[in-house]
Amino acid sequence: MSRAQSKLLWILIPLFALNSITVFLYFSFRHHTSPLPFSDPRNRHFLTDHAPPSNATTPDGYLKPWPVLPSHLPWTRKPKDRSCEAYFGNGFTRRVDVLPPSPDRSSAGGWFRCFFSRTLLSSVCEGGGIRMVPDRIAVSRGGETLQEVFGRGEEEEMPTFQDGAFQILGSLGSEKRKLVDEEFLGEYLPQGEIERHTIRQLVSSIEVVDATEFQCDQWIEEPTLLVTRFEYANLFHTVTDWYSSYAASKVTELPYRPHLVFVDGHCRTPLEETWSALFSSIRYAKNFTGSVCYRHAVLVPLGYETALFKGLTEDIFCYGADGKELWMNPDDHKTARLSEFGEMIRAAFHFPVNNPGTEKPASGLNVLFVRREDYLAHPRHDGKVQSRLSNEQVVFDAVQKWASSEHNNNSECKVKVVNGLFAHMPMREQLRAIQEASIIIGAHGAGLTHILSATPRTVILEIVSAEFRRPHFQLIAQWKGLEYHAIYLDDLYANPVVVISRLGRINRTESDPQQYSRRRRKAQMGFEKEIIRPGNGPKPSRGQKVTVHCTGFGKNGDMSEKFWSTKDPGQQPFSFNIGKGSVIKGWDEGVMGMQVGEVARLRCSPDYAYGAAGFGAWGILPNSPLIFEIEVLSVE
Repeated sequence: MSRAQSKLLWILIPLFALNSITVFLYFSFRHHTSPLPFSDPRNRHFLTDHAPPSNATTPDGYLKPWPVLPSHLPWTRKPKDRSCEAYFGNGFTRRVDVLPPSPDRSSAGGWFRCFFSRTLLSSVCEGGGIRMVPDRIAVSRGGETLQEVFGRGEEEEMPTFQDGAFQILGSLGSEKRKLVDEEFLGEYLPQGEIERHTIRQLVSSIEVVDATEFQCDQWIEEPTLLVTRFEYANLFHTVTDWYSSYAASKVTELPYRPHLVFVDGHCRTPLEETWSALFSSIRYAKNFTGSVCYRHAVLVPLGYETALFKGLTEDIFCYGADGKELWMNPDDHKTARLSEFGEMIRAAFHFPVNNPGTEKPASGLNVLFVRREDYLAHPRHDGKVQSRLSNEQVVFDAVQKWASSEHNNNSECKVKVVNGLFAHMPMREQLRAIQEASIIIGAHGAGLTHILSATPRTVILEIVSAEFRRPHFQLIAQWKGLEYHAIYLDDLYANPVVVISRLGRINRTESDPQQYSRRRRKAQMGFEKEIIRPGNGPKPSRGQKVTVHCTGFGKNGDMSEKFWSTKDPGQQPFSFNIGKGSVIKGWDEGVMGMQVGEVARLRCSPDYAYGAAGFGAWGILPNSPLIFEIEVLSVE
């Protein structure tokens, strides 16, 4: 053996010995260390925690990563109550440890806690060591095709929970008991105006049991959302559930997109395509055989408890803003959360989000006309959709003809009309049409909820019939910062000439970058009017004396708190000469279009209210938006 070979051998022998010792110590440590089934949630990470017993299985071990979203802001800040952040889910800041993790990490045990929002009056609850017993949940199986369950009643699809339908592992030898009492439910999961609060009922069913009763047929290791849905075939209501599930994932700081289990018995619908795209997997509670134990379960608040739904009855005075701008200049009256979620939906279907608008046509405009059509949605639906526009086909044909004439008269600005028959389009194609649209037009209907995923420069034109004047889509546009226009009808008939005229004005400014920029700046200021009760008298003219009843809201920045009313004791109706600058700009312009007898709600931006000075005597803060409910009593 040469001297070089001898030297190499003396180097390799110690390295081999060191490696053998390391392997021995590793396996000895693994053998003598008992894996902890439930680690302390304050230090947990599901990728590094020890695994449960060897019989544990998962439906799908792969978890999708969260996409990178341009509008994303951290969800860990603690905003003010009733700020836009709090309304849109970043306000679950009051933590209540119902069953804290055991301080002795060598002993197994479950844990449970809730995060309560004073703004939404709702809780996101999560826990570990939770057992679900499907046999104790009274509900239809769920996930069937529509044809299999046609005619099935709604009561069969909503869950009822027996005591012990869900259990949580307590200390060894502890007596069986309910996890929470009625006082806890009343404070942290209030019934509110929801007729059947299924998450409240689920939490009420949870029993704390010891290890002798906590027997699992199947383990699910990865974080899992437990969701109960109501109107699962309606896009607007389904979006509220999507958003609530997304927000719950962020509140509980899940590092990857979780699995999802429907704890309801609804049949399968096309909207499940989006559930599957958003989350790592979906299953139904009643599809499991035997008991299922969750290493980490999150109970998702009902969609009815989101700002999207509450905004229909509460004044949520928020404006959409750029996420980067809000990061640098926080503003309690602005939000980027709906833009963030719209990007999340687009990213889930693999559309680009870092360069919004890049898929719009390079030249010209796409006008997407969202159509309302007959379709079979759920077992209690006879295939007929209530018409929101009696002459929709006539209006659509007129828009197509206008687009053709626009193209002929101005070859530099090609206008293409897209027939948005969404009921018969896969979700990805619906999203593509939304993303490519420059202008989205449609009658009030759930399909317009897709504007949530529209790109920032999209303009919305809603045709609102007399029977459907709820502000669903006006609010979504406002909260996303989209330009919004409305044509209000006296009945169900839309005049094609009026529609074309409005589209023409939008088209001309949309095609001119300078006019577009000016219009966008103007959209950030001004007022918005919501008619509460139509009037039947004359409208005022500039200089006339107008007498009104008025109640103002926005004291100390709280849009629900009144600062003044003509109906308060000692007050009387207020009179002013309109259009002369004797009142704030929001009144001068907002009341000008009202009729005698009309009651309306005016939402005024700060520059149309009291501006940078505010009005300290009434508790109006500097740069504060305000809301006024005004009734026009007379015009002279």
